[in-house]
Amino acid sequence: MKHLIVILISILFFSCKPKKNEIPKKEVQETVINPIKLRVFSGGKIVVNNLELFSQDTTYHGQSKIFADPFYVIQHPKGNLIWDAGLPENLVGLPNPFTDPSGAFTVSRKDSLKNQLRSIGLKVKDFKYIALSHNHFDHIGHANYFKNATWLVQENEYDFFHSDIVKKEHPELYNGIKDLTNPKKLNGDFDVFGDGTVVIKYAPGHTIGHQTLFLNIGLEKPIILIGDLYHFEENRLHKRVPIFNHDATTTKKSMEIIEAFAKEKGAEIIIQHSPKDFEKLQKMLVKK
Repeated sequence: MKHLIVILISILFFSCKPKKNEIPKKEVQETVINPIKLRVFSGGKIVVNNLELFSQDTTYHGQSKIFADPFYVIQHPKGNLIWDAGLPENLVGLPNPFTDPSGAFTVSRKDSLKNQLRSIGLKVKDFKYIALSHNHFDHIGHANYFKNATWLVQENEYDFFHSDIVKKEHPELYNGIKDLTNPKKLNGDFDVFGDGTVVIKYAPGHTIGHQTLFLNIGLEKPIILIGDLYHFEENRLHKRVPIFNHDATTTKKSMEIIEAFAKEKGAEIIIQHSPKDFEKLQKMLVKK
């Protein structure tokens, strides 16, 4: 996908010294704005066969839903950042989608990270930062490729997914991030480039150190990439919490905090797993 948003640099012009008896020309000055680009790519597709997993009650019993699974590239003058990492790349090239042993999820991925980055003239080595909303299988797919980048991760998230219990009981989660050996451990919100344009917002509950990403990059309004604070529109509307969240109470508190922050900043929440929001963001980028 080659949709993009570009904020162009304005150039300061100054007029020549006026000649005698000549009416001075007005100086033209425009604000210089650093160029920031946002790209959104597909990291695969998820068919949730058992949607009941996404509520603490039986609201979604017998229902299924299709999830998008995007990842995002932010190009900033001070460095490139990749946000989230899609589904595992061993799905690319499979003749059929893969269904997990429980039957809850059917997943597929059509394209690789390197091929998608190539479409915008970038390589893995061009990234200064990688940040994951959290360390679940559908967000860490190609994360290990970024072993030379700085990993922006909440300290409690890092510690939990490097714990002996995770290595033993969920080795696939540990293995998905084990090559990220250059962490910058965070304890709360973090302004990535120091200018307020790209800010990690701490929002624990889905996992112990779950985080979201606030972007104020010249769109019609700021946006918040919500990670898995919400998975689809109904869960946001009714504040429903999946049964597999780390802590339901903490999740709801994070919902309150992020919603209040979005209102304060006039920001639009982008539900990352929503196919509607995936298409909406693409249109926003094209429009800009």
